Amino acid sequence: MGVSEQCGRRPRFTMGNKANLIFLWAMLVSVAAMATRHCPFQRTKGINGLEKIIVRDPRGLSFEVYLYGGQVTSWKNEKGEDLLFMSTKAIFEPPTPIRGGIPVLFPQYANTGPLPSHGFVRQRFWKIDANPPPLSSHPSSTAHIDLILKSSEADLKIWPHKFVYRLRVALGHGGDLTLTSRIRNSDVKLFNFTFGLHPYFSVSDISQIQVEGLQNLDYLDQLKNRTRFTDHGKFITFNSQLARLYLRTPNKIRIVDHKKKKTIVVRKEGQADAVVWNSWDKKVVDLGVEDYRRFVAVEPVEVEKPIILKPGQEWKAIFQVSVVPSGCSRKSCIPHT
Repeated sequence: MGVSEQCGRRPRFTMGNKANLIFLWAMLVSVAAMATRHCPFQRTKGINGLEKIIVRDPRGLSFEVYLYGGQVTSWKNEKGEDLLFMSTKAIFEPPTPIRGGIPVLFPQYANTGPLPSHGFVRQRFWKIDANPPPLSSHPSSTAHIDLILKSSEADLKIWPHKFVYRLRVALGHGGDLTLTSRIRNSDVKLFNFTFGLHPYFSVSDISQIQVEGLQNLDYLDQLKNRTRFTDHGKFITFNSQLARLYLRTPNKIRIVDHKKKKTIVVRKEGQADAVVWNSWDKKVVDLGVEDYRRFVAVEPVEVEKPIILKPGQEWKAIFQVSVVPSGCSRKSCIPHT
């Protein structure tokens, strides 16, 4: 694969005789190898020519993120297995949102306000943040990329508030994937917003998984006009469409995949609520007929109590996901992907 533009340009030479050609070719290979070793990421073309970033670490773990939507679309372990789900009918044609991966939902979650459902940043072109401000107490990482999105004139016509959204996507030393969101009010007046990430986790079969950690909590059933219920079950299983907004949730939620004998551990900070969703066999235009069997969405969100930001204030949220063998004890659980 070529060296990305962020790693510098390869030198150009005027070739003379054969000896010069051999010498200069060896020099070119050496320079390219050095650049590749130090290159934090590769910028390339994805589906339909949309730009994407590929980030790898020395162990062979990787993730991909499209600049359209600032959306992670792949997270692979050292075996090349993708731990995120992408719809077989995903549409990579702006302004259509991309179905799968980890969409970013801001400044509105779902249809909880007057804006288009799930806000608009998942339909914007983000940029690479070459000089991001330092992140305090950020989990250590082996490889990462920083993205930035600033409100445009078009955005202000939809939502009249200036903002700067910085997103860091990182691979941790244990193989975990971390998304850190920082949203700053760059306006002269305060604003409020709701927020969410919408990760589609790849599973063996939706009927073979259970979600743990949300027992005895209140939730709003989004299939019943957001009627409030209390979940008294020990865990959540799936045998039909499910869309629940759980309130005041713990910072750790587990997705147990019995068939694959693995557990996806979701950790979150700054997002008090959580959504559990699977479409089951409900017809969705950009979702394959059998796709619902291969994913579950467990989403860190902040919905019940909107975030209020004064001018100049910044809000931060961390979403971290890792994979451990099912059934291991807390001390013996070693994250792996």
